[in-house]
Formats: sequence, structure tokens, C-alpha cells
Amino acid sequence: MFGLCNFCKSYGFCSDPDADKAQFVLQVHPPVSLDTSRMGDEVVIIKNGSRLCGSGGCIATTSVNQDKAYFEVKIQRDGQWGIGLSLGSINVNNIPFGTDTSSWVLREDGKVYHNNEIIGQVPEIPRESDVVGVAYDHVEMSFHLNGKPLNTSVRGPKGTVFPCAFVDRDAILDFYFTNFQFVPPPGFSRIMYEQTIL
Repeated sequence: MFGLCNFCKSYGFCSDPDADKAQFVLQVHPPVSLDTSRMGDEVVIIKNGSRLCGSGGCIATTSVNQDKAYFEVKIQRDGQWGIGLSLGSINVNNIPFGTDTSSWVLREDGKVYHNNEIIGQVPEIPRESDVVGVAYDHVEMSFHLNGKPLNTSVRGPKGTVFPCAFVDRDAILDFYFTNFQFVPPPGFSRIMYEQTIL
């Protein structure tokens, strides 16, 4: 704290003679999870915001803020599902995701959809018990299957995007925003809240 205050004073950011005694408060957020205030009417979220079931969609509690972000989703039970990124304005009751301009999702058929068009396809279709990794660097979104790159990336997600998913027909998805099942790609890390100093 002392070093930070001296730095601020030396560059003219702070002229308060009592600056050495200044208190900085860092806003603390709960862990990233599925957002129960932004979920479909027939969606059920359990396991501390990590399991998605029922019928409908949901987004995460924070957008992707850092340059290289990664999260994982385990297909706990097969059915109809989609995993990817969306704008915060997405209609969480309008499934499947990928039929509008607000979402980019990999669906259970192994194809990536946006605006009701197929914009990519993975070479191996994820099945029950598989873990899908999603990496995003604000230019491309890429997918991994059980820790192995699927060499499929799509461009398009831009702006303030959130991890998103939908389920239907008995599908159950488990999200891992930390404590990953597999090592993220080099340079990628968990999604973090944007830090605010008060």
C-alpha cells in the first residue's frame, strides 16, 4: 500500500498529505456461475449455479472480460443442447440458441450455429459424459473435447458476450468456470469479473 501511494504522489495523481493512510476497497464478487436471474421460465439451475437442466436457456453471471478466457461444460445427460457465447440481450426462452444474431453455439449435432446458419462443424460430436471446452480470445471461439483441440474455430462473437447454454429433451449440462477437468489451452484462463476499485 505504501509503495502504491508513493507512486501516485510522485506522478501527481494524489496530493493528499494523508494519502499513505488512504484505504482502497476492492469489490469482491461471488464465483462465476449460471445466472438465475437470466434463465428461461422452465429452466432449473442447481449445484450452486453449475448444473443446467429443464427446458430453456441461460447465461453466466459475468461477461468475458479478459483477452483469453476458457470454460468447460460436461454433458451430464444427452438430449438437445447448445453451448457457446451470446450477447446479454438474448431471449433465454427462445431455444435453440443460434437462431438469432445474439448467439454463437455448438449444438448436439456437432455444428456451430449463428443467425440460423451453420458457421462451423467439429470433427467429433460430443456425447454423454464428454467435456466440451470453450476458448475465446475476442476474435475467435474454439472448442476442445476432453482436453483435445477440435481444430474448429469461428469468428463473429463481438462486444460484451457471456457464456451461454440451452437444454431441452432431458439434456443436463454441468459448467466448470474453475477447477477445470482438463488443462486450458496455453495463455487461456478462467473467466474473471472486471475488478473495480472503490
